[in-house]
Amino acid sequence: MRPLLATLLLAALVQPACAASPAELFDFWVGDWVLTWKNANGSTGQARNRVGKILDGKVIEENFEGDASAPPRLLGRSLSVLDSSGHWRQAWADNQGGFFALTGGSDGETRFFATDFKPVGDQLKGQRMRFYDIHPDSFDWDWEGSSDGGKTWTLIWRLHYQRSGR
Repeated sequence: MRPLLATLLLAALVQPACAASPAELFDFWVGDWVLTWKNANGSTGQARNRVGKILDGKVIEENFEGDASAPPRLLGRSLSVLDSSGHWRQAWADNQGGFFALTGGSDGETRFFATDFKPVGDQLKGQRMRFYDIHPDSFDWDWEGSSDGGKTWTLIWRLHYQRSGR
């Protein structure tokens, strides 16, 4: 009996942490963040992203503020919610006329929101954001595009999130 108990105890200790429940899938994102990235000219870009829960904690609200000293300054907002069918949905709008409707989920430890694919000429185009290398005070985020229905993806923008000390 003791060897069995020891085996079960050891198995419990080496199991990975439980995956987030669907309702908690994007809780890691909540906070006040400083974002940095490399611009095409090699300089470092910076922004602030304040992410919180609203409406009885059921909706995640994002407030993105690009660097005011780097025109055109990107300002954007998103609302993300786990809908009644159990799917994550996000609506993003910004001051440059951008609007995206996305569906979210996870693939292992990576979280994502993705647009639907749409035919454009002979291509099937879509975009997605990926949250990965997630730690309590940092993570990385990629905005990617596909023109072949998701068979391959091209990096458009990579951001590093660091929790703000504010």
